[in-house]
Amino acid sequence: MGVFMTIERSAMRILVLGAGGIGGYFGARIHQAGGDVTFLVRPARAAQLKEKGLQVFSAFGDLQITPKVVTREELRDHIDVIMLSCKAFDLESAMAAIAPALGEQSVILPLLNGIGHVDALAARFGAEHVLGGVALISVMLVPTGEIRHVNKMHRLVTGSLTARPSRWLDPLAQLLSRAGFDFVLSPAIEQAMWDKFVFLSTLAGATCTLRASIGHILDTVAGEAFINGLLAECARVAAASGHAVAAAQLTTYRTQLTEKGSGLVASMLRDVEKGGPTEADHILGDMVGRAQAKGVDVPQLRLAYSHLQAYDLRRKAAATI
Repeated sequence: MGVFMTIERSAMRILVLGAGGIGGYFGARIHQAGGDVTFLVRPARAAQLKEKGLQVFSAFGDLQITPKVVTREELRDHIDVIMLSCKAFDLESAMAAIAPALGEQSVILPLLNGIGHVDALAARFGAEHVLGGVALISVMLVPTGEIRHVNKMHRLVTGSLTARPSRWLDPLAQLLSRAGFDFVLSPAIEQAMWDKFVFLSTLAGATCTLRASIGHILDTVAGEAFINGLLAECARVAAASGHAVAAAQLTTYRTQLTEKGSGLVASMLRDVEKGGPTEADHILGDMVGRAQAKGVDVPQLRLAYSHLQAYDLRRKAAATI
């Protein structure tokens, strides 16, 4: 006789924008842990999920769920927690999509790269409706619709950005702590976001400029110096902005970014290799802008950003031919 387990669903309703890599991965894990999760997706993805379910392949355990899905045209009810995991260049359309779900008590957990999106969300919906968030994971949505986890890290960090936390923060933290991934409720979430901003700007700047993994870059004549220079510049910008990265954290980043034979690349490089748009403006461009505002000299970072600007200019020019 089989044994059937009934998972008690949380009374807190969660809306995950998209069912791509990050949103699909964390949303599926939260669903598995008893979260009342609905995925806001486009009609084609909704049809795919209804037919095949949502499949995740990971070293931490595969899973398949039958998700609840809703399209933008169907979204009407207010939702307690809205997880935002879109690309930064899609933020405006994402905000328009989730607007009908935002009630007086709703809170948004953004898992975007960079930090500029926080101000945009606060301006649109009010600072009291926005949490800080960091996702540390490498995942891909493959053409057949499955999500593949391609590294051995799956950490989600969140915390309040305001003096008065949302009523949903504690119950959300309780749910996430049992969802099967590494979860941290941080009292210093803004610093955690800056830490990732520094690391990602360095990684994207190096791997996109040289179009190679960390390991291959380190095998070039100036690769290691370039990586270390980028990291030092980004760290100076963070310090000048009041968010200095701790020495121990910088040492960890430097070790990760100078590991011989490492296959590490930024997801931005995969976007470049596909010929698609990138988050260069929102990551490297934002870091350069903050450097200029604080009077910090960042010549290598400016070069890396210029490289991606040139790529984007060529991509747009080719689209008009």
